Amino acid sequence: MDDELRHANDAKKGSPFLTTDQAAHYLGLGRMALEKMRRKNRGPRYRKHGRYVRYHIAELDAWSELHSHNWTREPEPSDAPNGHDHGKAHV
Repeated sequence: MDDELRHANDAKKGSPFLTTDQAAHYLGLGRMALEKMRRKNRGPRYRKHGRYVRYHIAELDAWSELHSHNWTREPEPSDAPNGHDHGKAHV
């Protein structure tokens, strides 16, 4: 694991492009999770360099920023789409 982190840090210094393994480590995700997100068009933007998938560090940072949150509370019934409370009893 330390070798992967060192390798990702070295890659960041020399090039802004990371492999899938490096990008996953950079984001704190598993390789398979990142690949699954890529197949479903839900993950960070990537580039194809020939047959190789590469992630630009700026794109990883931007994707991560889009997925940042200020709190982890559950939405209140008034926050629900269309004002529906999803079956909760009214008192």
